Amino acid sequence: MAGIWQTQMKKNDEETMHVNEAKKKDIFILAIESSCDETAASVVKNGREVLSNVISSQIALHTLYGGVVPEIASRKHIEKINQVIEEALKEAGVTLQEITAIAVTYGPGLVGALLVGVSAAKAISFATGIPLIGVHHIEGHINANYIENKDLEPPFICLVVSGGHSHLVIVREYGKYEIIGRTRDDAAGEAFDKVARAIGLGYPGGPKIDKLSKEGNPNAIHFPRAKVEGSNYDFSFSGLKSAVLNYLNGCQMKGEKVNNADIAASFQKAVVDVLVEHSLEAVKEYKLDKFAIAGGVASNSTLRNAFAEACDKRDIEFYHPSPIFCTDNAAMIGVAGYYEYIAGTRSGYDLNAVPNLKLGKREA
Repeated sequence: MAGIWQTQMKKNDEETMHVNEAKKKDIFILAIESSCDETAASVVKNGREVLSNVISSQIALHTLYGGVVPEIASRKHIEKINQVIEEALKEAGVTLQEITAIAVTYGPGLVGALLVGVSAAKAISFATGIPLIGVHHIEGHINANYIENKDLEPPFICLVVSGGHSHLVIVREYGKYEIIGRTRDDAAGEAFDKVARAIGLGYPGGPKIDKLSKEGNPNAIHFPRAKVEGSNYDFSFSGLKSAVLNYLNGCQMKGEKVNNADIAASFQKAVVDVLVEHSLEAVKEYKLDKFAIAGGVASNSTLRNAFAEACDKRDIEFYHPSPIFCTDNAAMIGVAGYYEYIAGTRSGYDLNAVPNLKLGKREA
């Protein structure tokens, strides 16, 4: 028992030493991301300076199947993981000996894909003694806003919209979050993919609908804007997706010609209207003057323009990452890992993939 107590005391002393050192010298975070179909590694300095951001995408491969195939994604991560880590260190001009901590996405995501990144991070940490930090994927997306917006600090409200998530989050402090809205069924990005498939655009749906919608009339077809009873900030896009499919079936039965550009534009407007309305209602109720977006759908040009215009009218500071930091990448994991590191967070070698990990592992 005494030996265990002494080991724990030593560990606590080492963690305190690391936190104190964080205040004195530069902190280099090696970050790894493999939650879905991008194998990525990055080196981030002092939380806001990205020294490298290497991404190996599998989009072309999964396009053949109309979506991400988990087993194939896992195999490709295994093939690429060491390569992207080595490239990230080389591009950053640092060695493992200079790395302060290793941050890795451990959830949510595809379990097989997550395990590849987590296993690589644990192996490096074990071999070198570099501290290990597990990072929540959605937390990474939120933290992507800090990379290019040096003046952004909590508190603020952030809308996270991607293929698997639609979250409206109050960022209370670094690493402390309160979810005030979430999807009840399909996420926004998931609805984009399904509608894109229905009108023959294929995968990935978001960028293709965004492009085609520029040729269409967003007011040509009225699609529903869902409200969730009893929850002003929750989202529901399943009904909207069904409305588009019903419209297509109706046109087919009547022998009417469909205009895919008008469908894309009208569908996209319905999604954007709901996201903007819910988000700005939250900003008003919680009396915050800063708002940010994050996630893959945050790169949608119509959504960004709508938020920019709405926030400008209301004197709300609007923040958003560049498109490269909206889609899955390791730089955002490095930023989140930095703030976890200086808060004293450390993960053990029992860190495991958690595909349904909930946001907010520390109390808000």
